[in-house]
Amino acid sequence: MRHRNFSLQNKRQQTKKTNIERPTNVDLQSSDAVDSNTKNMSKQNLSSSNQESSIKENVDTLTEAGSSEEISYLSVDSNEEEQPSSVHLQDLIGMIRNAEKNIHLLNEARIRALEDLQKILGEKEDLLGEINILEMKLAETDARLRVAAQEKIHVELLEDQLEKLKNELSSSRSREENVLHVNNSVPLSDNDSVNSLSEELDSLRKENILLKQDLQALKSELTNIKETDERILMLEKERSVLESSLSELGSKLATSQEDVSELSALKYECKNLYEKVEHLQTLLAKATKQADQAISVLQQNQELREKVDRLEESLEEASTYKLSSELMQQKMKLLDERLQRSDEEIQSYVQLYQDSVKEFQDTLDNLKEETKNKALDEPVNDMPWEFWSQLLLMIDGWSMEKKITKDDAKLLRELVWKKDGRICDAYMSCKEKNEREIIARFLKFTSSSTRPGLHIIHIAAEMAPVAKVGGLGDVVTGLGKALQKKGHLVEIVLPKYDCMQYESIKDMKALDVVVESYFDGRLYKNKIWTGTVEGLPVYFIEPQHPGKFFGRGQLYGEHDDFKRFSFFSRVALELLLHAEKKPDIIHCHDWQTAFIAPLYWDLYVPKGLDTARICFTCHNFEYQGTAPASELTSCGLDAYHLNRPDRMQDNSANDRINSVKGAIVFSNIVTTVSPTYAQEVRTAQGGKGLHATINSHSKKFVGILNGIDTDAWNPASDNFLKVQYSASDIEGKLENKEALRRLLGLSSSEIRRPLVGCVTRLVPQKGVHLIRHAIYRTLELGGQFVLLGSSPVPHIQREFEDIRNHFRTHEHARLVLKYDEALSHLIYAASDMLIIPSIFEPCGLTQMIAMRYGSIPIARRTGGLNDSVFDVDDDTIPDQFRNGFTFVTADEQGFNNALERAFNYYMNNAETWKELVQKDMNIDFSWDSSASQYEELYDKAVLRARTASRS
Repeated sequence: MRHRNFSLQNKRQQTKKTNIERPTNVDLQSSDAVDSNTKNMSKQNLSSSNQESSIKENVDTLTEAGSSEEISYLSVDSNEEEQPSSVHLQDLIGMIRNAEKNIHLLNEARIRALEDLQKILGEKEDLLGEINILEMKLAETDARLRVAAQEKIHVELLEDQLEKLKNELSSSRSREENVLHVNNSVPLSDNDSVNSLSEELDSLRKENILLKQDLQALKSELTNIKETDERILMLEKERSVLESSLSELGSKLATSQEDVSELSALKYECKNLYEKVEHLQTLLAKATKQADQAISVLQQNQELREKVDRLEESLEEASTYKLSSELMQQKMKLLDERLQRSDEEIQSYVQLYQDSVKEFQDTLDNLKEETKNKALDEPVNDMPWEFWSQLLLMIDGWSMEKKITKDDAKLLRELVWKKDGRICDAYMSCKEKNEREIIARFLKFTSSSTRPGLHIIHIAAEMAPVAKVGGLGDVVTGLGKALQKKGHLVEIVLPKYDCMQYESIKDMKALDVVVESYFDGRLYKNKIWTGTVEGLPVYFIEPQHPGKFFGRGQLYGEHDDFKRFSFFSRVALELLLHAEKKPDIIHCHDWQTAFIAPLYWDLYVPKGLDTARICFTCHNFEYQGTAPASELTSCGLDAYHLNRPDRMQDNSANDRINSVKGAIVFSNIVTTVSPTYAQEVRTAQGGKGLHATINSHSKKFVGILNGIDTDAWNPASDNFLKVQYSASDIEGKLENKEALRRLLGLSSSEIRRPLVGCVTRLVPQKGVHLIRHAIYRTLELGGQFVLLGSSPVPHIQREFEDIRNHFRTHEHARLVLKYDEALSHLIYAASDMLIIPSIFEPCGLTQMIAMRYGSIPIARRTGGLNDSVFDVDDDTIPDQFRNGFTFVTADEQGFNNALERAFNYYMNNAETWKELVQKDMNIDFSWDSSASQYEELYDKAVLRARTASRS
């Protein structure tokens, strides 16, 4: 089969006029000979009997060769027996053994030849069958052509004969010779024959006219269909422009609302400060006025003292001249009284001034104290998220282990939630002490606090980087971190897989608590672990179930996946109930945790876990989690109650339930991962059977484009790269391109030769036929191609292994058929272009990462690709949004158009290409915008719930 695959590849390459060498085969030469004989015979169209006889002759020749060798060995033995003096017995035995070995080898070669013969005969039979089918079809086509030609000739003859008959009958009916001539040339000689021919000809003409009319009607309908398609394309373009404008306006509106709220808070604080400043200014003016009055009194006192001094001098002169008088004494007494009153008045003014200064100092001290307290209340932003998550998990552990009360745990959790500086200082000062002293210190802060945001709990089967298969893990981590930065309390609940990347979990420990949950008619214990991942607090559930649900060495792909994840969903809710958590939002993802929605409303709201609204996100409607309805009873749900068309009954089978449908019906918010995909799944083709359910719940269904973790995917700080670079300095891309070429053994002779990359899973959804075509077309255009990825589908993996082997020593193409995190980063950085030819793509992160690293995307317009990649030649898109090359139809012609336009830009417009690279690198694909949209949905759902509870 390998020979035929390679020959097919060579035929394809010859059709495309490429110079790629035919791959060499490393099998036995006999197999090559048979293969070449088979090809020669097929080219000469020999019969099957000749082919069989030639193959048998080859086998007989091989057998005869073996026989001749045996005879030669026997002859040698006989000659040696005749000369016993020269040949020893041991030599004879050795020669006999060699002969036996040669015979054994000949037999093995004969067996292999027979096996090859069987394979060739099987392939010959298949080819003969296909040839027979083609010959039958060709014979049918020839017969139809012959019938059509005969009918056409027959009609022409009939017309000629009719014309002749009319002429001859009109000229003379009495001429017997002409009549005989007509009889000899035309079999029908009487009027009846002429009439029948006329009728037949008229009927044929009528049929011809009707056929022409039908053809004309078909042409007109085809024209109308083409016009309708053109109008639909125009409307689609207009809709995409309007949606992008609406999304831009919505983001601007959200930003403006945030700015308005911040401005209002600042205005209020500014108003309070102005009032305090005005009060201080009033006190200062009052004190200044009083000080001025005291100074004036002091000046008057000084003047009085000078007068007294002058009077004393006069008195001394009077005493000198012995001039005493009662009047003088009275004046002295009066002056003393005035001086005393002046001293008292000065003393009162001084006291008043001192009181004013003291009041001013007290006010100033109060302001300083308020500022200090406010600084303590403000969040401490210099500590990493891992620190606060560790504190949060520590407090929850104390609560679940009954070391502190639930109320104290709630108050302490809110202080950590607010990132209170006091609790940070307390922990840092006593972290080296024992747990009892830390608890005692923390309990001093159990006072009322204000909640800063929402309490959000994600329950999922994946979380990057500890447990990741696809994009779900990236979404859980990226969205969680973005919501955490916005001031919300975010927690994650995961299964504890045995195959997780435990080195990515910080401070992991088991809690001294056991959570029991119901399953299959009995209670099972579950061990609870805690740790922080990417700064987020995470709870890991380890079931003590004999089935070892999460100890299988892989996340998915087990025969009992439905039971595994319905068990996990029930334990997750049991954990929230046991810990007495009161979340605002429980966010579940994909079919693995879609059971959360019906479990929450049917079983746990009656138990008291009733504060949350349920948000469900489906990342791919291809996977819906269906099973026989009876399996739903294992986790405690009522299958009879839920197996109804308006609840969880699968839309294509009455005896099966659909977990994704149940989540759509029972959730308060339903989202998917891009606006375009949200529209596609509302159709019969895109919804995979759930389009009717989605449309009936369309008011709570919305598409939000995912983001990427811009900290993990940052070319300016990526440690996997040879050289870090940024949009302002993109020279590092060339150095990374050269590093990738050296690593993979590609040619570096032409630095400007474009490098096309592809990082993907090789599954039909990703357009594997176009990826295969892209390899050859890139080489035809003079580029280089690098593929990184593998396939879970065996025949696709084998096909690409053959292509890899074919290009193993090629200087411009390399296929790496595995997943390699470090190599993926380098390919994103080194590639000039990156292809994403998906048949359907709910969101896609590849195109966002590619643009982040300055690799221009070549993508098909579907799903999230249509919401993030806009063609550089599309005049209906504003210039600032054009960032790549797109195509619509999932065929080679559409892909070729986009690839060739990209090559033309790269080769002929170097400066324009550089500007495009820098523009793509500056696009914000972070989670901030997406998290704001989720935040708005959460707030609306919580507000509706609180309004309903109050009413």
